[in-house]
Amino acid sequence: MASVTAVGSANGGNIRSVFVYGSLLADDVVRALLRRVPQNSPAILHGYHRFNVKGRVYPAILPVENKKITGRVFLDITAPEMDILDKFEDYEYERRLVDVSLLDSSDVLQAYTYVWATSGDPDLYGEWDFEAWKESKMKDFLNMTVEFAEAQELPQSKPRVATYESYYKQNDANNITS
Repeated sequence: MASVTAVGSANGGNIRSVFVYGSLLADDVVRALLRRVPQNSPAILHGYHRFNVKGRVYPAILPVENKKITGRVFLDITAPEMDILDKFEDYEYERRLVDVSLLDSSDVLQAYTYVWATSGDPDLYGEWDFEAWKESKMKDFLNMTVEFAEAQELPQSKPRVATYESYYKQNDANNITS
């Protein structure tokens, strides 16, 4: 039988593990955002589905019976890194505590993950594919992430969704004029 490992105190205030399933599967994106790639382990989140989001290049997850998501869990995330992740995920996501199954052991670990905030969103469809994203979308997303991370050091930084929208609007305009 798998054991459940809680990281931190009983109130969950010290949980320092985060399950990621989308753009943060790419080490380059994580490094641009956190300035390091935390120790991590491959993991499965049961009872969720990873959707495409119309008009976005990143995925959303929502609870769906009999589905599962393969991703990885970052271990020993610091409080400042958690703040960065919260800002990066912005208002489109809610941070939730979930149980993930580690692939390299039989352990179940409690970790935070970011769940799409709008459960009935009509813009969610299909299944998001990391390999396809890596091939066709990662370069621009990485550039946007670098811009976001650098802007966080400024006194009046933009939230991630605003950074994303302005980056892609500017990038689309440059592609039209070139």
